[in-house]
Amino acid sequence: MVIVTIGLAIYIRNVVSYGLPSLEQLENPKTNLATRILSSDGVLLDHFFIDRRINMTYDSIPKDFINALTATEDKKFFSHWGVHAGRIINAFAKRFIYGDREGASTITMQLSRNLFLNQDITFERKIREAFISIKIEQTYTKEEILEMYTNTVNYGRGAYGIQVAAQTFFDKLPSELTTAECALLVAMLKAPSNYDPIKHPEKALRRRNLVLKLMYDQGYLTGSQHAEARKEAVNVFLTDKTGKRKRIHLGSQSAPHFVEMIRQDLSRDNSFREYDLYRDGLIIHTTLNSKIQQYVNEAVEEHLKELQASFNKRWNWNRNKKLLDELLLKAVHDNAEYNSADAKEKPKVQARLLKSKNFIDSVKNITSTIQIGLVVIDPANGAILAMVGASPKFMRENPSAKYSLNHARQISRQPGSAYKPMIYAMALNNGYTPESKVECGPFSFKTETGELWEPSGTGNCESGEMTSLTDALRLSINTVSARLVTSITNPTDVVNLSRRMGISTPLQAVPAISLGAGGDVEPLELTSAYGSFVYDGIHIPPYYLNVIEDKNGTVIKQKPRFVNMKKAMEPEIARQMTYMLERVVNAGTASRAIRSVFTDVDAAGKTGTTNDAADAWFVGYTPQLVAGVWLGFDDKRITFDVLGSEGYGGRSAAPIWGKLMAKIYADQSLSYREKTFTYKKTLDSVQEFSLPYPLTKLQKEKIKVMMVPFQASPSQPSGNQVILPDLPTRRID
Repeated sequence: MVIVTIGLAIYIRNVVSYGLPSLEQLENPKTNLATRILSSDGVLLDHFFIDRRINMTYDSIPKDFINALTATEDKKFFSHWGVHAGRIINAFAKRFIYGDREGASTITMQLSRNLFLNQDITFERKIREAFISIKIEQTYTKEEILEMYTNTVNYGRGAYGIQVAAQTFFDKLPSELTTAECALLVAMLKAPSNYDPIKHPEKALRRRNLVLKLMYDQGYLTGSQHAEARKEAVNVFLTDKTGKRKRIHLGSQSAPHFVEMIRQDLSRDNSFREYDLYRDGLIIHTTLNSKIQQYVNEAVEEHLKELQASFNKRWNWNRNKKLLDELLLKAVHDNAEYNSADAKEKPKVQARLLKSKNFIDSVKNITSTIQIGLVVIDPANGAILAMVGASPKFMRENPSAKYSLNHARQISRQPGSAYKPMIYAMALNNGYTPESKVECGPFSFKTETGELWEPSGTGNCESGEMTSLTDALRLSINTVSARLVTSITNPTDVVNLSRRMGISTPLQAVPAISLGAGGDVEPLELTSAYGSFVYDGIHIPPYYLNVIEDKNGTVIKQKPRFVNMKKAMEPEIARQMTYMLERVVNAGTASRAIRSVFTDVDAAGKTGTTNDAADAWFVGYTPQLVAGVWLGFDDKRITFDVLGSEGYGGRSAAPIWGKLMAKIYADQSLSYREKTFTYKKTLDSVQEFSLPYPLTKLQKEKIKVMMVPFQASPSQPSGNQVILPDLPTRRID
């Protein structure tokens, strides 16, 4: 007997000495906590997680839940020291005599298993579990143990902790749970999959009622409270109703590509290597405004629904058979089944897919879906306020679409006429004004290679006819832009201006840059570039992170105190560009789409449409916001050309911008009160030259040269008359 006792003692010592947590681990148990991504106005956008788990303090856990938990799992919890000897002896006896398996673990023992051990059913694990439980009881109060248990236990369906469980099963905050709902959550702890109220409602109901009976037996419920709770139906929030869900536990998920952009960037950030985005419970405070994001989503959904329907009516795959064959072949080669097949099986897989109606229809659907990239920026500080990276239709139809191509940031497309403001800004920089005249008729230019470049798009101007820079930009006359880039400025200076305005994509310094054909640009960068016009010629790079905190609220990363601002142009040039671009919105290519829905606030911007209407753009701004919209298809061979003028930027992209701004400025809770552009408040040049915008020193000098005194008549005020210089014309034979 002595030998057996000594042997057992040695065995237990060996078991206990191996695999027990250290004091530091006991005091700082490692759990997988979800990282939360918050908007600037405090709305939860989404999580990064391995286990979707959010901690709650003991005081915020419903009392009914604590009572249900202790009544069911450990009624002697507040009196034992981590291990309940009577329960262990009783469980062993029942198993030995009757073969029944009855749980003997206290809440503390379950916690020790969840935090430090595995689920193996062995005598060794049970010994370690008991010793760890004793150490936990020595380290923490009973309330702290209950808090840790409640926050770490698995309730099923990927929900760890009561906060996520309450929102997963009931779409409620824990504080909103009824007594019966608290009992149901505790009921599921025994076996989450077996007592899942969605899959097994009857079993879940019986188990819940057992928990309620135990609460009554322990004096936690009166007879009437017990009877009332039993009457309550098991009303779980079904997963197929997620469209109506408040989605508190998942976040609003209103800006999936914005959140994914953050995840990708932080994952690549070497300075962030010591933190785990999926386990450390970080809190990421972003620049996104949830209300503006809501309005962006609404405006996009409303317009694209109509535009997609119109496109679907006019696009005909029978007329594009060759293109469809190429798209199908590419889809086959991208197919997972095809790629996993061996060389002999590949032809069979390909043949089967090409005959599959479902496969063919899916390729047609995906490739003909209108895609969108949209971003809203605060030009005063560069904060990204909202973003849409893909079509809402595409997002609904593809479960993993949040990880798909971000059309606001990860694509580069030709900007078309949306790039023309850079040409005009350089012309103004060289001394011309918005009222300066330039020929708008047919134009040809011999390039350095000897080729004759003859851009179309005269705005119906006859040979020798003149127009002002303002009207040329308002009507987007190509021949004027071409003359400006070859006679008044040059492609290299235009590219340099673009760099100062924040465009980093490759651009070619060629005459065609005047038509937006000098290279592709990102929607985010082009939108940010327009912010230079709003902010008096200063470009501020866009950003999306304000602060990142660890799980304890300690700041571990924040936006730089000083941003890399660049002077892109003189403030007078920026204000003159605003004057001209405002005419585009009020009486130009975007007026019909925008001013029909958005009035009483100054707005400026430019439309853009590329060859065959492959891309449609509108980038515009108000006194406080800048937003850019790109529309197109992932395959450039599918275009808006079938829509005719309906596919141009002014009729496809601009309406979204107009609807969006109307929604934002109608919301009195948002802080956008400024309705007038700055240039209208400037008196300097207005007083001196009777112009509605300020002038640069060079512009003033050029105008003064052209000024002539004249004798005032009774119908004319005395003073100087401003005669604005005409731009020289140049023909290349």
